[in-house]
Amino acid sequence: MQKILDCTLRDGGYYNHWDFSSEVVDAYLTAVAKAKIDYVELGLRNYPNAIYSGPFAYTTEEFLATLHLPEGPIYGVMVDAKTILDSGKSVCDSINDLFIPAAESKIALVRVAAHFAEAEQCNEIICLLKDMGYIVGLNLMQAGGKPAELIASKVQFVSKSEPDVIYFADSLGNMNTDEVTRIANIIKDNWCGDIGIHTHNNMGQAMSNTMAAYANDVAWLDVTVTGMGRGAGNAQTESLLAEFDGNSKYLPNAVYELVIRHFEPMQRKYGWGSSLLYYLGAKNDIHPTYIQNMLSNPNYGTEEIVGAIEHLKKLEGTTSYNGDVLEEALTVGSINKPTESNSDLSGIFAKREVLLITNTPNTLKHKIAVETYIKTRKPIVIGVNSTHCIDSDYFDYFAVSHNSKFLSESRGYSNITKPVFLPQNRFDDEELKSLKNLDFVDYGIVIDKNQFSIYSNYCMLPYDNTAAYALSIAVIGQAEKISLIGFDGYDMTDRRQMEMNDIFSMLNSHFNNVSIQALTPTTYPVKNGSIYAPNF
Repeated sequence: MQKILDCTLRDGGYYNHWDFSSEVVDAYLTAVAKAKIDYVELGLRNYPNAIYSGPFAYTTEEFLATLHLPEGPIYGVMVDAKTILDSGKSVCDSINDLFIPAAESKIALVRVAAHFAEAEQCNEIICLLKDMGYIVGLNLMQAGGKPAELIASKVQFVSKSEPDVIYFADSLGNMNTDEVTRIANIIKDNWCGDIGIHTHNNMGQAMSNTMAAYANDVAWLDVTVTGMGRGAGNAQTESLLAEFDGNSKYLPNAVYELVIRHFEPMQRKYGWGSSLLYYLGAKNDIHPTYIQNMLSNPNYGTEEIVGAIEHLKKLEGTTSYNGDVLEEALTVGSINKPTESNSDLSGIFAKREVLLITNTPNTLKHKIAVETYIKTRKPIVIGVNSTHCIDSDYFDYFAVSHNSKFLSESRGYSNITKPVFLPQNRFDDEELKSLKNLDFVDYGIVIDKNQFSIYSNYCMLPYDNTAAYALSIAVIGQAEKISLIGFDGYDMTDRRQMEMNDIFSMLNSHFNNVSIQALTPTTYPVKNGSIYAPNF
């Protein structure tokens, strides 16, 4: 008989740092109990992390004592095998750190999530947890595409510790029903106990894969409310309940109400669910956290993410998430390749005002005033990046650097008729060939997080930021003053705001003789003026 395990508070926590409101938690627990869900996984069990995570990232016994857990479901937590194996302690000591005997706890189920390479180290974990009285499951992650011999050998080995259920997980969301059937049959041939499946919806197949598993004697079925979970999310609780509608075991109406009242608004806010980008990631064996982190960052548009996927799919090892690899993919270029530019921009703007324009809401709002300013004051005008609401005739130059903006705006480069400052050292030969019709001025970039240095033919920047690149060009060009249009700023907690604040602070520290003034509203730490002020 099927067993539904809802892991919303655990898998959904990847979207809100495991920090659900008490109102949502109370409504959720009430609903899943009324629906007669068999198992509810409340969260993770973890050692302290260096970043803030809410209570369901730890699900401590102290926190469990504050929850009202309605009768009905069996409650549990998940622990990552890596948490125990990399703790620096013996497995026994680590288990005793994280768990108390089941008879003294509000949870009765512990699932151990393990990569295939860790599976054989999990037997001791399973045995110790079973000795403490817990129902224990082993989740084999990233099972898709693994050879039959490997799956069989791992299942045979972990079966010696007699877990209560062996799961296989479609961690990358790229399985189809044939693959689900193949893996289910391999496990059945090598294990006589219960089997479970955890699906992801990256290719829109989470529900069909779950039902295919059920048709092949997989009894434990993982779901989350509205599919809330890492990346594109999971099979939906409400959809599985609908599939089993008419089965007197489950009463789905309470979950339907929960979806409409609480979880659909959260889904609109956080944006989990299948999409083209998750599909492309799954198709290319890219861990969904890469896609999720890019989608959650407003710095990156769709074309930029597609470009990053193109880079990631050429790399090895992207089935596991690595923040440094993501940064490399978004940078898209050899950021520390030595510059070979022969340009010398020293003094090219001497005794002139340089007006730097970015394309933001304030630029559009003050468009007429900006154009009037350019016609009457006749500054040197540099467009930061290539897309602008101001007509290109008003610009003298554009400045582009080989970062995510380059990917999103590259199609517009063929329309540029003015000279473009760009760092040739960041572009490969094929990219340069596509820019052959541009009249470009080579000014290099090297990225060093602790440096802001400006030289005649290149700059060293702390961030891969085109505004900083354009500011460097104006500084080395010895502009009499630098005026800023459209440097609106962001929310105080936005990473881009902090980076720009840092850039202006470094400029002020290293080049305090340079006059910089914003002529449209800004939240950056620069002198304020007005595009409407008279010229005296």
